[in-house]
Amino acid sequence: MQIIIGDRCSPVWFLGLYNRQICLLEGAAGLRDRFDGVQVFVEAVESGGFARAADRLSLTRSAVGKAIARLEERLGVRLFHRTTRTQSLTEDGQQYYERCVRAIEELRAGESLLESGRREVVGRLRVSLPVLFGRYCAAPILRAYARRHPKLELELNFNDRQIDLIADGFDLAVRNGSLGNGTSLHARRLVSQRKVLCASPAYLSTRGEPRCLADLSEHDLLVYWRNDHGLAWQLPDTNGALIDVSVTSRLRFDDLEVIADAAVDGMGLAWLPHWLIRDRMRQGKLVELWGDRPSATMECYAVWPTNRYLPLRSRLAIDALAAELPKCLDT
Repeated sequence: MQIIIGDRCSPVWFLGLYNRQICLLEGAAGLRDRFDGVQVFVEAVESGGFARAADRLSLTRSAVGKAIARLEERLGVRLFHRTTRTQSLTEDGQQYYERCVRAIEELRAGESLLESGRREVVGRLRVSLPVLFGRYCAAPILRAYARRHPKLELELNFNDRQIDLIADGFDLAVRNGSLGNGTSLHARRLVSQRKVLCASPAYLSTRGEPRCLADLSEHDLLVYWRNDHGLAWQLPDTNGALIDVSVTSRLRFDDLEVIADAAVDGMGLAWLPHWLIRDRMRQGKLVELWGDRPSATMECYAVWPTNRYLPLRSRLAIDALAAELPKCLDT
């Protein structure tokens, strides 16, 4: 078992493997030449440029440029428009890239078929996780999954940014909240997370408890703030209907755990996932408000690209998350 935590890897290692296998099977230098530079080319397209491709492949930028130049010379076409700062695909380059992607998908399909037949989890699984939910909820499940499968290489990347799975080379991502319409991803719902309105006993003893939505204007609110705007709170009115409430405050944070700590310090009201604050509530540091009213939930999904076959290692990882996350959040 190998567990890697970081963000270095190439999404096109299948091509390198394919190159080696073809050459071993055929024993012909000509075939090796035919695939020379293809892996570098695909990486340059999917990573968005020669410099980033060089970083992912552990090459110099000059080596990447030379490999693609040799490929262009052999093919007799120009694959990239080049400027001093950027590279963009030509029409021929786009067509060639699409063919290379099809080859990668065929290799993935063959790998998936072999895995399904032997029921053995092997290879690398690269997963993107939200920072806090990933650390406290999903990562322990995936670590246990890796322990059960010693031939699995597991790479976990923690980031609250919504990454591009294909461009950034991920097999799978766990995402919280709505996926929106028109997504190009396959998705499977994993669990619902209950959201809680809370405050410290010290704050409530000084400021009192809000009785309705209108009372929030009289309180300090601890707001989750990203990209120059706050996340609306979904709270029940006196009839129990959930209402989206736009909140503003002088206290704005882009980290939920910092918000939880600020609430414990008596700085204001917070609206947070139950799993994040349940220990603080058990210890009496925070008190849930309006617990007798309906509470909002936030959905959690596993997502993966629609144009990729789902290998056994990915499918079983999703199954493990779907089975264990509800238990984790209920405790």
